Amino acid sequence: MPEPSRSWPPHDRALTVDAMDWWSIEVFNGEQAARSWRDAWQDMLTESALTHGALGWLWDVTPWGVVFEICFPDEKDWLIWRELPGVRAALDAVPDPVNGLVVYRGRGGSSGSPLPRRPRPAPSAAAAALDEPPAEPVFDLTSVMPETTPTPLVTPGVPAGLPA
Repeated sequence: MPEPSRSWPPHDRALTVDAMDWWSIEVFNGEQAARSWRDAWQDMLTESALTHGALGWLWDVTPWGVVFEICFPDEKDWLIWRELPGVRAALDAVPDPVNGLVVYRGRGGSSGSPLPRRPRPAPSAAAAALDEPPAEPVFDLTSVMPETTPTPLVTPGVPAGLPA
């Protein structure tokens, strides 16, 4: 299985997070695997994006399909690229044309953030010891005795049911 292709802006460009507009195209598996769709369309999508001003891109394979994350300088460039006939043809050719395509702004899911979500470290309080549980009450049942001795229901030596 080939690794996802990755490419980022050249190192000589000074880019800031504010100057980038990330978009994601998620393609889900359908009658065919979404990887087959990626293999058929990734060269055309990547090349057309670069020739229309894309700053970076990432193809990612997931268990349910593929994600094409792409970065443009602004939304106007994205909209121009999105309306290209080849891009429209690629998006029309997804394996599941009814439920198999999601296009959204942002990276790392639908967070809308220009940067992918990262797991947060546990707060330092998570490492603190918990309070000791309160002691369970102890009842001394041996010290509680009835004040009088109960009368036996059966007299020893007399058969049950006969008067004593």
